[in-house]
Amino acid sequence: MHKKYIVRLTDEEREYLNGPVTKGKTVAYKIRHANILLKADADGSGRSDERIAEAFPAHKKTIAGIRQRFAEEGSETAPVRKKQSVPSRKPIPDGEGEACLIALRCSGPPQGYSRWTLRLPADKAAEPEIADPISHETVRQALKKTG
Repeated sequence: MHKKYIVRLTDEEREYLNGPVTKGKTVAYKIRHANILLKADADGSGRSDERIAEAFPAHKKTIAGIRQRFAEEGSETAPVRKKQSVPSRKPIPDGEGEACLIALRCSGPPQGYSRWTLRLPADKAAEPEIADPISHETVRQALKKTG
């Protein structure tokens, strides 16, 4: 199979990628991606994607993606995972629901309670006229975010 992106490392890039591999003091996927780039180096061992996939547990498409990222962005960004451009799911609660939570939290506690707990706003928000049902953990994250 013809490779669209061929990896040719300079001595500085090879040294940069050998750092995490030899020290082992970084996230495992970065070490694996650096190893893949070192093995894919056309001036070095120049292994095929199939052999690299056997040596390091990775799919051939992952290896091709790492090669492409190296060719387009360089050796500093190639071992790092690509950030999502769009979040996987929309946040819960949305801006309006978050505003309701804050307003609810700023008001006095319900009858029979001396203070607000995290479960009280979650139960109150579950009422049909206020917002969609949410968990107490979502309440905690929303209130923490707003300070």
